[in-house]
Amino acid sequence: MDDGAVLCDDGLLRTPWGAVPGMMREYYDTEWGLPVVGENAYFERLSLEGFQAGLSWATILRKRPAFREVFADFDVDTVAAFGPDVVDSLLSDARIVRNRAKIEATIGNAQATVGLRDEGGLEAFLWSFKPAQTPCPVRMSEVPTTSNESVRMSKALRKKGFRFVGPTTMYALMEAVGIVDTHLVDSHRRGASGVWPVPAS
Repeated sequence: MDDGAVLCDDGLLRTPWGAVPGMMREYYDTEWGLPVVGENAYFERLSLEGFQAGLSWATILRKRPAFREVFADFDVDTVAAFGPDVVDSLLSDARIVRNRAKIEATIGNAQATVGLRDEGGLEAFLWSFKPAQTPCPVRMSEVPTTSNESVRMSKALRKKGFRFVGPTTMYALMEAVGIVDTHLVDSHRRGASGVWPVPAS
């Protein structure tokens, strides 16, 4: 099976999951793999990757507007102060993923994010696991799902009190914010983050 870059109707090559017109292509072309700025933005990415565990990313992306609404645009201080009454309200909201463990973990992770501020903050903490090199996959079958760095990131976050931060979930986070670049080498988005150079052809 050929799982290489797909030539799309607009003449651009994309990673297969980002090739379908619509929501996923727009996300692939405009957001995925790009660094974000600020504590709340990294907390949002961390939270949504946690909610994605066991589900498709398309499901999370469709629900993202509702997630942003009920989690106060992922304002860390606001979410850290959520109490049991808010948890009950969230569990009754069909627009989001109604999983008590994930909801409570998000609140706990907000509190853990506050705790990281004395050590430079969540953004610096996550980027401290940037590897010396990034993968250069030609096919989807060559894209890793974990790395030594994502394993270490997972362990370090757990020590700080974070939950739903397993190595696979954290590797997906690293991909999403450009800590690694796993765009297929032929994709027009390869190197878009500015973090990693485009491989020489």
